[in-house]
Amino acid sequence: MKKLYFSTLGLFLSITVCSQTPCENGLAGAYPCDGYDLMSQISLEALSATAGNDSWGWTDPQDGKEYALMGLNNGTAFIDVSDPTAPVYLGKLPTHTQSSPWRDMKVYDNYAFIVSEAPNHGMQVFDLRRLRNSTNTPVTFNSDAHYDGFGNAHNIVISTGKAYAYVVGTSTYEGGPHIIDISNPLNPVLAGGYAGSLYTHDAQVVTYNGPDTDYTGKEIFLGCNEEEAVIVDVTVPGSPVLISTMTYSDIGYPHQGWLTENQRYFFLGDELDERDFALNTRTLVFDLQDLNNPVQHQEYFGPTSAIDHNGYLNNNLFYLSNYTAGIKIIDVTNVASQSLSEIGFFDTHPENNSTSFSGSWSNYPFFESGNILVSDIERGFFLIRKSGTLSASDFTQEDFSIFPNPASSYVQIKNSSRSIQSVELYTLLGQKVYSKKFKDKRDLTINVESFKAGLYMLRINNSFTRKLIIN
Repeated sequence: MKKLYFSTLGLFLSITVCSQTPCENGLAGAYPCDGYDLMSQISLEALSATAGNDSWGWTDPQDGKEYALMGLNNGTAFIDVSDPTAPVYLGKLPTHTQSSPWRDMKVYDNYAFIVSEAPNHGMQVFDLRRLRNSTNTPVTFNSDAHYDGFGNAHNIVISTGKAYAYVVGTSTYEGGPHIIDISNPLNPVLAGGYAGSLYTHDAQVVTYNGPDTDYTGKEIFLGCNEEEAVIVDVTVPGSPVLISTMTYSDIGYPHQGWLTENQRYFFLGDELDERDFALNTRTLVFDLQDLNNPVQHQEYFGPTSAIDHNGYLNNNLFYLSNYTAGIKIIDVTNVASQSLSEIGFFDTHPENNSTSFSGSWSNYPFFESGNILVSDIERGFFLIRKSGTLSASDFTQEDFSIFPNPASSYVQIKNSSRSIQSVELYTLLGQKVYSKKFKDKRDLTINVESFKAGLYMLRINNSFTRKLIIN
C-alpha cells in the first residue's frame, strides 16, 4: 500500500507552482520518487485551465532550445523549458470550438498539429517558430491554418519519415486513420484513409527499417483498435493494406503502443485490463520479426494496479505513464530474453495507486537534454530528470534573497543574477492575495502590512516557490 504524503503543503503544490527539488529519501517535495528529480512544475491554475491531457515536445533547430506542448481542456499551452528549473509559460492556443478533456498534438517540420474531441474542432496548425520572440507572455495565440475535413478526433499521429498526419477516432473512415498530406503545413490536403479495421484509438507510424525485409522502406501503421491491434501498410495513403492483427487474452481496451528502436518489439498497453481483470499494470510485448505473423513475446507486470496510459521507448528505456502511479521508467535492454526491470519512477499523484483515471496522462522523453515532460490531469505540467545528471549547485535557489522572513511590514526580494519578472503570493489554501509583474527588476520591496499573519507561499517568475511568514 502506498503511503499518503498529502498535506496542506501538498495541497498547495497541487494548485500552484514549484521548482527544482532533488529526489531524496524517496520524495521530491510532496511527490514520491526513485531516481528522478523534479526540475519544475506549473499548475493548471497558472495555465488558466481545469484539466490536463496529452503532451509533446519541440526542439528549435535554430538554437536547440526546447519547448513543451501541454494539452489542456481549453487549448494547448506552449512552455519554454530551455532552462528546466525556470520554465516560461509563453501562452496558449485556445481550442478551436469548445473545451474538451481530450486533446492531442504532434510536431512536424516546426509546426504543431492539434486535434480534439471537441465538436467541429478539426485540426489546428501552429507555426512553432513564433515562440522564438514571444513577449508580454503569456500570449493568446491564433492558428496559422486549419483543416476541417473532419469534426472531432481522438488522436493524431505523424509519420517519422513522410509528411503525412494520421488522425484517428473521427467520424470518417469508420474511425480509422484519416490521412492528411502535410508537406505544405499551411495547406493540409486529404490523402486517403483506412476503414478496414474500424475505430482506431491511438497509433504509431514509421518508415519501416526493422527485421522483416519484405517491408523495408514502407510506411507501416500500428494501430490500437479497441479489441485488437493492427499492422497496416499505408505506403499508398489512398490504398492501405492490412498486414496482420495482434490479439491476446484478457482484452479490455487496446489503447496505445510503441516500437523498440530496432522495430523488432511492440509494447502495447491495455487501458481497461487492470480494472476489468484485477491485474497489476500490464504491458504486452509482441515480437514483430515477421510483420505478417506477430507473436506475443511477454507480459510485463508493474508493482501496482494503476492503469497504464501512454508509453514511449527511447534509448532502451520505456517511459510509461500510469495514471495514479505517475511515470515508470523500465529498462528494456534485455527484452529479447524477456527481462524487463523498473529502474525509477516519479509519482505525480501522491494520494494513492488506485485503479482509476486520475494522475499522469502522458510523457515526452525525447528531449536531447534528458529532461522529461510529464502531463498530469489534475496537477498540470511537470519536468523531471534522472537523478545525478545535475550537480548539487543546480538545485540552489538561484540567489533569490527574501528579507526579512518572517516579515511584518515589508519584504525585500533580490537576485544577483536573474531579473524578477513576476511575484505572486498565495495562502496555503491556494488563494492568490498578491500578483504583480515587473520588467527586469533585480531588487524590489513589497508592502505586506495588509496581509493576515500566517504562512504564505511566494512565487517568483512563475517558477520558484518560497515560504514566507508574515507576523
